[in-house]
Amino acid sequence: MFKLLVKYLKPLDWVFIALCAGFVVAQVYFDITMPEYTAKLTVEVQAGTATMKSIWKNGGFMLLYAFASMVSSIICGYFASRTAANFAKTLRKVMFERVTSFSAAEINKFGTPSLITRTTNDVVQMQNFIAMGLQMFIKAPVLAIWAICKVSEAAVQWTVATAVVVGVIVVVVGLIVGTCYSKFKQIQKLTDELNTTTRENITGVRVIRAFNADDYQTAKFETVNEKVKRNQLFTSRGLGLMMPVIQMCMNGLTLAVYWIGAVLINQAAGIPERITLLGNMAVFTQYAMQVIMAFMLLIMIFMIMPRCLVSGKRISDVLGTRRSVRSGSVKEIKRDNGVPVLQFRNVDFAYDHGEGKVVSGIDFTVNRGETVAFIGATGSGKTTIINLIERFYDVDNGEVLFNGVNVKEYDEEVLRGSIALASQRAVLFKGDIRGNVAYGDEDPDDDRLRAALEISCAAEFVDGLEKGVDSPVAQDGTNFSGGQKQRLSIARAVYKGGDLLIFDDSFSALDYKTDMLVRKNIRERLDELSVGYASDEYDSGAVYDNIKQQPRKSAVLIVAQRIGTIMNADKIIVLDEGKIVGMGKHKELLTTCPTYKEIALSQLSKEEL
Repeated sequence: MFKLLVKYLKPLDWVFIALCAGFVVAQVYFDITMPEYTAKLTVEVQAGTATMKSIWKNGGFMLLYAFASMVSSIICGYFASRTAANFAKTLRKVMFERVTSFSAAEINKFGTPSLITRTTNDVVQMQNFIAMGLQMFIKAPVLAIWAICKVSEAAVQWTVATAVVVGVIVVVVGLIVGTCYSKFKQIQKLTDELNTTTRENITGVRVIRAFNADDYQTAKFETVNEKVKRNQLFTSRGLGLMMPVIQMCMNGLTLAVYWIGAVLINQAAGIPERITLLGNMAVFTQYAMQVIMAFMLLIMIFMIMPRCLVSGKRISDVLGTRRSVRSGSVKEIKRDNGVPVLQFRNVDFAYDHGEGKVVSGIDFTVNRGETVAFIGATGSGKTTIINLIERFYDVDNGEVLFNGVNVKEYDEEVLRGSIALASQRAVLFKGDIRGNVAYGDEDPDDDRLRAALEISCAAEFVDGLEKGVDSPVAQDGTNFSGGQKQRLSIARAVYKGGDLLIFDDSFSALDYKTDMLVRKNIRERLDELSVGYASDEYDSGAVYDNIKQQPRKSAVLIVAQRIGTIMNADKIIVLDEGKIVGMGKHKELLTTCPTYKEIALSQLSKEEL
């Protein structure tokens, strides 16, 4: 936690901390000085020498110091809040950038709900700690040392009584905090579980209702919720014991001060000594309360610190995680018509570098302008191959070449700027249709946008909307059907263009007629948009900058389950248990690849094939 503070507090924040410390010292000075005027008034009243002038004078100074203490406290709180807010802003930004830079392996390692909790709730815990703890950390020791010095000037008996009470408080607080610390460590993990369950219930609400599983999901939620409740009740009960104990100690100390004072006054030799003792007793009572107050501040720090330490550790775990996929240094794609767009050379891959290989011995080539399709049973490795092309994961053995260069050598933005992907699950972002189709383009080309919508057959329903391409899109596109979302996802890939267009099972949500029309449009009209690639002189940041107006043939990869979707491809690659078991055209594979023939006959009759 403290390493995070040192690393991410900016120079201005350290200035704020210094100012905060200065005003805390001033506040303590004003609080410590006030009892001296109480002593003067007490002595004058007991001696019979008090006048209205002296009362107004001493009382006025007390009010002045109280007001100055209040102002110092407000200013200190302002600087502490500014420091906490600035730190939280910086930390959230760093966390967001780190999380969004993670490859799929790191995302899977932490889990989406946990990453959300770490970026929000854990950062808030640290922000609250700085806002409150910054004042307490400075004030508690300053107030304690200053008040103890004042206390030590009085009678030894009073000092001993104060020390005993402080010792009792420290022991009790230590026992309570030690008992509750393990529970504090569990709170954030339980928050992750709660977020996971809540997220499942919200995102899967349609399935839950379709299966009448409301009670089942509610029971799952209640199980996690009960764990959170029990944990928080335990810590709250433990911390709840502190205030009664401290209150009892404060009252006990007050009684002890007066009892010791009564004994000392009884034993005093004369009236002047008794009056002095009475004044000291009034002052000492206030100083003793200041000492107790200082330790109460330390106790409050101990109450909020354990959870903050856990949050700091969780944030550090994310920031300290090294990406398994590192961006390369090649920032230019050199295109040569004689070099294939994509090559896989004896590629092996296993998730988390385990022994069970998901794909092995993968060898194939995709030439410019060629349409290559993948087909195979569920779990045969089709989507894994797509993930390796985009470098969501890196291969374990072999190499993947893009335009003749190993994908590991490319700058990630350059590589992905030249590849367009319509993913297996259509993902839409909150906004409008224009922003989703021209995603990443700050100045969308309306003609290009229109062509992309027509090619994907999305124009037919977009034109029917009241606002057309400016129609709103809800989060995750929930205001569109599955087929409409998929067509918009295809339109986004077509709009972007690139050397390689990948359609990862993107036609599965389309009816047969629309499927056929979309593929026909891609085959016949894709070259209309092929001038829209990012140029060789890649300008980092924007995919659509520096466009060169010269046609380039795009290669197309199609992952599909339907034979009808891929039977006209230039090359069909058949996968089975992570290995290529057939490669060629449709008619060739019907005679040479039993796996392909089995899949084909399960979908179409011999006459249709």
